[in-house]
Amino acid sequence: MARATDPPQLISGLPGLVRQPVLVTGGTGTIGSQVVQELLRSGVPATVLTRSAGSAPAGSHEVEGDLTTGAGLVEAVESVQAVIHCASDAKHTQHVDIDGTRRLCAALAEHNPQARLVHVSIVGCWDNPLPYYRAKAASETAVTDSGRPHAIARATQVHELVRRIVGSQLGGLGLGMRGLRFAPVDSAWLAGRLVDLALEENLTTGVTEYAGPEILSARELAVLTAHVEGRRTPRLVRLPAVGNTMRRFADGSNLPGPGVVRGGPTYAQWLAAQRTAT
Repeated sequence: MARATDPPQLISGLPGLVRQPVLVTGGTGTIGSQVVQELLRSGVPATVLTRSAGSAPAGSHEVEGDLTTGAGLVEAVESVQAVIHCASDAKHTQHVDIDGTRRLCAALAEHNPQARLVHVSIVGCWDNPLPYYRAKAASETAVTDSGRPHAIARATQVHELVRRIVGSQLGGLGLGMRGLRFAPVDSAWLAGRLVDLALEENLTTGVTEYAGPEILSARELAVLTAHVEGRRTPRLVRLPAVGNTMRRFADGSNLPGPGVVRGGPTYAQWLAAQRTAT
């Protein structure tokens, strides 16, 4: 693991030209850990803000800190060229997603005003009353209100999350909501796009949506998952879309708009790769 006292990393072929590090919040999570690996593969030093010492990915520089209190933020943001803000907590959205984003923006404004911020959000967060989605919308507002250089990257559900949603069964039965569809995105591919934004020569402030190459129903995804994993296809019990939140999902509020950037492996390709890896 890199230490603060280690010599700075140089750009290959350009001796003496130092690459400034990029800070990753949520760097031990599904998306954040992929972002750290992408930075390291690109030869960019990665700093990870973490609440637990020793949990940052190997090769990164770890700073102990906490978005809920602001501890460690000053040390974390100093001397970085950009921040990729992946941290999120569905159980503590007010403290982490909303107030934590405000604290991060305030620390950047005071201690590193030139650093750019790439904020990771969710496709459809403004179109669904689900509390977690509303918190993500509020965190976007915290970023835009800060007045700092930023880009907001809204992503659809990553393959890992979709696998947990459609792969759960009870007694051979799977539960599904009528009309529910996903455009699952590969977390490693998404990480590449986030790093591209962070390192872009001329950052264009605005919102970009990212999604996988296909849209599939929950039923299709459940059948695919069972088939690739060698399980019997579950009998799907279809539930009606009751309530405004569920109706918005059934209407496709979690699906990307026409300007979306699509790419990465399909869900089936990702699932097969996971089976091969194990």
